[in-house]
Amino acid sequence: MLKKAKNYLLGFLKENYKFLIVLIAILLLFKIELPYKIYTPGGMVDLSNRVTVEGGYSSEGELGMAYVSMVRGNIPFLLLSYIIPDWDIVSNSEITYDNQTFEEKLKADQIATEQSVDSAIISAYKLANKPVEIKSENVNITYIDDLANTDLQLFDKIISVDGQKISNTKELKKIINEHQENEEIALKVIRDGKEIDCSAKIYRVSDELKIGVAITVTYNYDENPKAEIKMKQSESGPSGGLMMSLAIYNALTEEDITKGKKIIGTGTIDVDGNVGEISGIKYKLIGAVKNNAEVFLVPVGNYDEALEVKNAKNYDITLIKVSTLEEAITALQNLQ
Repeated sequence: MLKKAKNYLLGFLKENYKFLIVLIAILLLFKIELPYKIYTPGGMVDLSNRVTVEGGYSSEGELGMAYVSMVRGNIPFLLLSYIIPDWDIVSNSEITYDNQTFEEKLKADQIATEQSVDSAIISAYKLANKPVEIKSENVNITYIDDLANTDLQLFDKIISVDGQKISNTKELKKIINEHQENEEIALKVIRDGKEIDCSAKIYRVSDELKIGVAITVTYNYDENPKAEIKMKQSESGPSGGLMMSLAIYNALTEEDITKGKKIIGTGTIDVDGNVGEISGIKYKLIGAVKNNAEVFLVPVGNYDEALEVKNAKNYDITLIKVSTLEEAITALQNLQ
């Protein structure tokens, strides 16, 4: 029995070895990933199933976050990018810092998502005149430069600098600017649940004093009524902030700002309702059109590029540029 099976297997391999070699080669081509990613037209996340407010109002229309799709940089996909329109190759170095791994970028983006959710809720409650109180801030280190001379580590939470509590980048810069080049500042951080004392030496780059870290602030807050924004692990980054804040605001107020329309958009948001520009606007607009959006909200800093794409592709979609949450709400209220 074993001999028959062995002979059968040998015969099969002998007759089909060329096919098997080609199959293995193809599988290896898909397995081997080069230091590139491919941006492709994205889609939208319907916020009606993600945003909930206790006792909140419903919406006739639809508010959605635009996103960019990304494909792994293996050889077959890289070859396809030369054939398929709007598939664009980017090197890993273009989407990460010089000394940052892609995994570290993903974790930093997840913290940015948390900041975006916090800021969306806080800014919407402020504008809707609903009770919201920031109880405390978490100052997260999300990048450390190669030039930094410090024992700080990625994702430490800064408690204080030189004995002073800080809650944002502006306060950190103020303390740094009170020192001289090559002086050290003392920092207290939380790392793995423990308080640790650290230090960082100040250096100068282009007439600016630095310690070589970037921070992302998340918030602990109380709001009434309670709100929740559900995000998937794969959805990371700050660019959904504007649309999440609009969805929260719309649930908090009686007037339906969607007016039954399908509205997709993008843009960061801070706790004061300021809208910031994002990357990948081309792919997000293409995805919005693909999802039959009637209106696309775009940060002021991205508007010219979005308009260029719209005109080049002859899209029938209304572009609205905004710099604040209040501007976005007013523009939607004025839509016919």
